[in-house]
Amino acid sequence: MSAASLPLLPDQRLAAGAARLATRHAGRFSAETVQALLTDSYSLLASTAQVRTHLVVLAERFTAERLDALAHVQGGPGNGLPRVLFVCSHNAGRSQLAAALLGHRAAGRVTVSSAGTHPAASVEPFIAQVLTEADVDAAGAFPKPLTDEVVQAADIVITMGCGDACPIVPGRRYLDWPVADPDGAPLAVVRGIRDAIDAHITELLSSLPA
Repeated sequence: MSAASLPLLPDQRLAAGAARLATRHAGRFSAETVQALLTDSYSLLASTAQVRTHLVVLAERFTAERLDALAHVQGGPGNGLPRVLFVCSHNAGRSQLAAALLGHRAAGRVTVSSAGTHPAASVEPFIAQVLTEADVDAAGAFPKPLTDEVVQAADIVITMGCGDACPIVPGRRYLDWPVADPDGAPLAVVRGIRDAIDAHITELLSSLPA
């Protein structure tokens, strides 16, 4: 069955996103698999979203990340880069800072993801501001739930205050970065958290292949 002939999802824009993703992954995943994953991604994000204006777009981006991780898990052709996953409770502060900073400083040397064990409805105030101050692109950040394929695909899992809810997968390299939670913190404190995370990233980059 082609992507065009699949039954429409509840939102026609969501169906259009499924068609785009199915075309991009033709020969790797069936259109049915793509549609099911997009529907699941939409439902997961909708369960915590307070504003749904851009939810279809975010669901498509989230699904694209999950499909890339699933392809890696299944041994499909990939870029061979180390995959780093940051996990915190809400994916609204620390893990968003860490993912953005590592993606910026690694300059294409790693594949970076972030997720939350109990994702918030939106990213914490001041996160975008302190990233912009560090010349890091903060556009497009949104809280995402932790999914099996993203954890399975990670080479390095870095936990940041999610406690017993943090995932444990045998064979992965685990690090825990004990940095403060920016939830409700003033701007000056959030800047300090950013700098503390950046120091950890310097150490991490020195341990990765050149």
